Amino acid sequence: MIEVLATGLCRSDWHGWKGHDPDVRPPHVPGHEFAGTVAAVGDGVVRWRAGDRVTAPFVCACGSCASCLAGDHQVCERQTQPGFTHWGSFARYVAVRHADVNLVRLPDALGYPGAAALGCRFATAFRAVVAQGRVAAGEWLAVHGCGGVGLSAVMIGAACGARVVALDVAEAALESARRFGAAVCISAVPDPAAAVREATGGGAHVSIDALGSPQTCVASVSCLRRRGRHVQVGLMPPAAGQPVLPLDRVIGYELELRGSHGMPAHAYPQMLRLVAAGALRPDLLVAQTIGLDAVPAALASMDRPGPGGITLIDPRG
Repeated sequence: MIEVLATGLCRSDWHGWKGHDPDVRPPHVPGHEFAGTVAAVGDGVVRWRAGDRVTAPFVCACGSCASCLAGDHQVCERQTQPGFTHWGSFARYVAVRHADVNLVRLPDALGYPGAAALGCRFATAFRAVVAQGRVAAGEWLAVHGCGGVGLSAVMIGAACGARVVALDVAEAALESARRFGAAVCISAVPDPAAAVREATGGGAHVSIDALGSPQTCVASVSCLRRRGRHVQVGLMPPAAGQPVLPLDRVIGYELELRGSHGMPAHAYPQMLRLVAAGALRPDLLVAQTIGLDAVPAALASMDRPGPGGITLIDPRG
C-alpha cells in the first residue's frame, strides 16, 4: 500500500473517464502515475519496508507468466493497472500488487513531483524513443502531438542527440517543445507528413504518434524516409475509427511499425541515471499542480487542445 504524495493527470485517465476502456466502470477511482512512500506491505513482500520512497510503472506485472520470465513485464499476460483494473492513485493511498516485481526505488535527489512526472508518459516515451525507436544521434525524430508524452519524447530525443521535429495544433505546446529541444516546430498544416519530409530533407528516421488518432498515426507513418521506424504510443479507442495505413509505402520503403506500452520496473535504472545526471529533467514538464477537487474540470478540459506539459495532483491539497 502506497501513500500517494503526487500523481499525474494523464490522457489515459481521460480515455477511461470517457468510457473508452471497458474495464473502467463507475464508481471508480482513476490515477496510474504516482510517487509516494510505502505505507504497509503484505506478508509475501521481501524487498520493501514502510517508509521507502517509490514509484511504479502503470503496467504492474505478475512476474511469473511467459512474457514476464522473458523480461517483457510491460506486456504481462496477467497485468494489473492501478486506475483501470482496480482503483487508482487519485486518492491518499493506492495498492500495488506483486510489489517486489513492480516498485521502483526513488533516488534521494528526486522529489515526489518529479518522480510522478516519470509516470506512464515519461517512461513510455523513454522506451519508445530509446528501445523501440532506437533513435541515434544525428537522426531526425518526428513527434506528433506535444502533450505530456509528446514533450517527454521531444526532451528524450534531444538528449539522445536526435534532431527533433515537433507537431501540434497548439502554439503554446510547440513553444514548450522548442524549450525542450525541438529543432523544428510545425503547427496545423494541411499535410503534416509532407511538411516533415520537407523539413528533414526526405523524411524522419523515427516518428512517434504521441497523440493517438487515425490522422496522426497515418501522418507518422507517411512522414518516414526509407527504412524508417514508426512507434505508436498514443492510445486509439475504437470510437475514433481505425487508421487506413499506407501499406504500399510500408512495403516499398521497408518501414518498421512498433507499439510501445510502458516500461518495466527493471528498466528504470537507465532512465533514472540520466535524470540524476541532469540530462533529463521530467520535473520541467510539470505545467501545474492541482488538488483532487479540481480533477473533474481538468479531465473535461482534455477534450480540447491544451498548452502541453503535465498536470500533477497533490492528494493532500
